Amino acid sequence: MLTTTNHSRDSVGLTYVYPVISRRSGGLSIGINLNPNNACNWRCIYCQVPELQRGSAPVTNLELLETELRGFLDDVLHGDFFQRFDIPPAQQTIRDIAISGNGEPTSAPEFNRVIAVLGAAAGDADLLGKIKLVLITNGSLIRRDSVQNGLAHWGELGGEVWFKLDTATEAGIQRINGIHHTPASVLRNLETAARLCPTWLQTCQLAVDGLPPSAKERLAYLDFLRSIQTQGIPLCGVLLYGLARPSMQAEAERLSALPAAWMEAFAEEIRQTGLETRLSI
Repeated sequence: MLTTTNHSRDSVGLTYVYPVISRRSGGLSIGINLNPNNACNWRCIYCQVPELQRGSAPVTNLELLETELRGFLDDVLHGDFFQRFDIPPAQQTIRDIAISGNGEPTSAPEFNRVIAVLGAAAGDADLLGKIKLVLITNGSLIRRDSVQNGLAHWGELGGEVWFKLDTATEAGIQRINGIHHTPASVLRNLETAARLCPTWLQTCQLAVDGLPPSAKERLAYLDFLRSIQTQGIPLCGVLLYGLARPSMQAEAERLSALPAAWMEAFAEEIRQTGLETRLSI
C-alpha cells in the first residue's frame, strides 16, 4: 500500500519512474528519478535518500525512461493501478509529474532531452494543461546550456520550478545543505530560473538539537525575499514546509519538526513581504 509517508523509489520496480501519494497535492504524483545512483552535488541534513553520495546523475537511458513513463501512465489511466495499491478513492487522480528523485536532476547530462521525452509522453496521454509539471531543483547548475534549454521547454509545456532555498546565510547553507554557496550566487541562479520558467521557492524549516532557526536566520531569509522583489525577479511565491519524514543522514537524531504555531507565524512573516505563501506542516 502506498501512503503519504512511504515514498519508496522501488514500489513499482522501475528505474526512473515511481509513484508518490502526496500529502501536499492530495493525489498521485508521478516521480521521475534521474539519480538512481543516489548521487547529489548537495548533502542536505534532512535528505531522505539512503546511502546518499556526492556526485552527479549518470547518463539517462532515454528509451527506457520513455518506455517506463508511457507504460506507467497507461497502467494508471487505463489499468488497475489504484486498486492494486489500495489507494483511497479521494486520491485516485494524477496531480502532477515531478522531476525529483534521489539527487539533483539537472545534473543529468541529457536534461533537455529528458524534458522532451516527458513532454511527449504527457502530451500523448492528454495530460498537458490538466496536471502540474514540477521540477524540484537546488538551482546550482542553472548556468549550463542544457539546463537552461530544458527549463525554457519545461515552461512552454506549462511546467514550473520548485527552487530550493532553506536558508539565506552562507553559514546556514553550509550547515543545512552541505555546500559552499553565497546568497548572492543563489539569487543570480534564482533569477535565471524565474525568467525561463514559472518558479517557486521551496523552503524546509526544521529544529536542530531542539532549536528553531535563529532570529538572524529568519530575518536574513525575509531580507532575501525583499531583494527578490526589489530586483523585479518574477517569483510565483514560497512553498514552506516542515519535516514530515525521517532523515536518512547522520544528523537524523538531531532533527525534529517545528511546532505548527512556529511554522504558521513564519508563514505569516513571509506573506508580509508581499509573496504568496503556501504552508505544509
